[in-house]
Amino acid sequence: MNTIEGWSEVAFNNRDPVYLQVVRHFKERIATGRSSAGQIIPSRRELGAFMKINPNTVQKAYKEMEDQQLIITEGNSPSRITNDTRLLNQIREELLGDAVRDFWGKVKNIDVPIEELLLLVERHFREEGEKK
Repeated sequence: MNTIEGWSEVAFNNRDPVYLQVVRHFKERIATGRSSAGQIIPSRRELGAFMKINPNTVQKAYKEMEDQQLIITEGNSPSRITNDTRLLNQIREELLGDAVRDFWGKVKNIDVPIEELLLLVERHFREEGEKK
């Protein structure tokens, strides 16, 4: 099986180190269900070629993910996403928290009551859901 199948390209920014952007991409894949617990992930070389980045950068990202226990690499076996559901749920909460903080940073100076803000978010959520 080709482990790169179903992966999307990443648009890297110039602000953050590339290896941390790769880590975030993995976390986003997990949070959105595009990658799942126990799933084999692409090799370092394969991901580097696909993302058009240095394999050493991918190695640094994989090391970071191993340190965070997000992925497991045992011997010569392919690396896999952890089966630790507690950790996987934490990743989802982390990404949602980041999104809420970004959102709050953009709306906090607009004097809007929380009730009105929640109604706007709910309406937008429903409208976007109808588009799918």
